[in-house]
Amino acid sequence: MLIGNLGKDPEIQTLAKNIKVAKFSLATSEMYKDDNGQTHTLTDWHSIILWRGLAELAEKYLQKGSTVYIEGKNKTRSFEDKQGIKRYVTEVIGEQVVMLDKKAP
Repeated sequence: MLIGNLGKDPEIQTLAKNIKVAKFSLATSEMYKDDNGQTHTLTDWHSIILWRGLAELAEKYLQKGSTVYIEGKNKTRSFEDKQGIKRYVTEVIGEQVVMLDKKAP
């Protein structure tokens, strides 16, 4: 479960059989005070993947800065880069999305 803000507009792809997939980065932040009373913010970035209907929702309603609640599962995949080095990527496959932005009056 994550609550955060989109770091960029969703990238939408349409695959075979008209299946849509949306990809975007999500920033989650945590604030704390150190021993001197100074406030610090730690931000983590997550790669989010949405499929089918959720991708269509993202295409219509989400944009950079949108606040969302996402439930999903972590998936790690590997690939070889141009130099032949094995790299790993962990992504969140969204299974539920709730838009948290306030509606304009």
